Amino acid sequence: MTEFVLAGVLGALFALGTFLVLRRDLVRVVWGVTIISQAANVYLVTMGGLEGAVPVLAHGAEHGPVTDPLVQALVLTAIVIGFGTTAFALVLTYRVHQEHGTIDVTELEGIR
Repeated sequence: MTEFVLAGVLGALFALGTFLVLRRDLVRVVWGVTIISQAANVYLVTMGGLEGAVPVLAHGAEHGPVTDPLVQALVLTAIVIGFGTTAFALVLTYRVHQEHGTIDVTELEGIR
């Protein structure tokens, strides 16, 4: 049952991110890319397995299967890198607004 709920949430996150990426406002485009990257992180955690014991606490055979910690470490690293990239993109968006007075993508197309 949990897998179906997460599949629905992932679909909604990818749809929302795609919707925001296709907007004219540059800030919404940045947030759309951020939402898509976070949805990819949730997908990785879901595919890594939701059932199993914590690897640090249950390292013996008596606890059954354990969750793969490599996937969790990968996603944690991706979250940190994504936060930095989002902050950088928002600063660049602010700089574009200072230079050109707009963050509308269609108005920025003709500016050289």
